[in-house]
Amino acid sequence: MIDLVNDEPLTSKTMATETIAVCVQMELARIIISDSNEQQIIYLREVDGPRTFPIVIGIFEATSINRRVQGHPTPRPLTHDLLANTIEQLGGELQDIYISELRDHTYFAKLRIKHDGEVVEVDSRPSDAIAIAVTAEVPIYVATDVIDEVS
Repeated sequence: MIDLVNDEPLTSKTMATETIAVCVQMELARIIISDSNEQQIIYLREVDGPRTFPIVIGIFEATSINRRVQGHPTPRPLTHDLLANTIEQLGGELQDIYISELRDHTYFAKLRIKHDGEVVEVDSRPSDAIAIAVTAEVPIYVATDVIDEVS
């Protein structure tokens, strides 16, 4: 588990003394793209454990993620390429993304960008965040309480 406030491994000492976001590192496990349905599903799998986490996403995001995973080049940058390139050109570094909350059946995510020695968090839809993570090859984290709520 990772302490996303201090960007270090979580210990019982940090858990007892600070309010923190406890997250689990996940990886893209499966993409289900349906020609007859507008809702596509991606599954994230816990890197060091057995849990999985499904997310319903749109066709554009599913296609973008799938193209990147399969190594299919695009003739022009897609939106997720554009954002990753913009972060880099402005002197930032996408550190990771994390799915931070589930509220009213809607997931919320954040892009964590290092810039000038600080971490800036930018709100994002989880599908866009995952597409950008796959594009930029950065870790994906999900808050433990969100995984627990879905399980």
